[in-house]
Amino acid sequence: QVQLVESGGGLVQPGGSLRLSCAASGIIFSFYDMDWYRQAPGNERELVAGITRGGITNYVDSVKGRFSISRDSAKKMVYLQMNSLKPEDTAVYYCNAKHWRAYDMRYWGKGTLVTVSS
Repeated sequence: QVQLVESGGGLVQPGGSLRLSCAASGIIFSFYDMDWYRQAPGNERELVAGITRGGITNYVDSVKGRFSISRDSAKKMVYLQMNSLKPEDTAVYYCNAKHWRAYDMRYWGKGTLVTVSS
């Protein structure tokens, strides 16, 4: 059974850092591009960062230079290092796995809440 389990969310003050983790199971990890999405109340879910199965990364403009996505093939883990956090980063962050060829093979975690506030 496919599972994506996020962890690492919490409350942090502006300017602080958090590291989110996503543990994947039930998939051939090397066949999947991995993404982090986020959704704030009243907003549409947006792609924050992605990393292909080959290690190529991309970021939404608003987090470039502050966030870094990485993956560990041996552990089947994906990470999102978030630095210089801003209140507008507050959202539920979701891990997503997307098969490199079978577009409908896409899986979501349940999310982890990140709150950036004084």
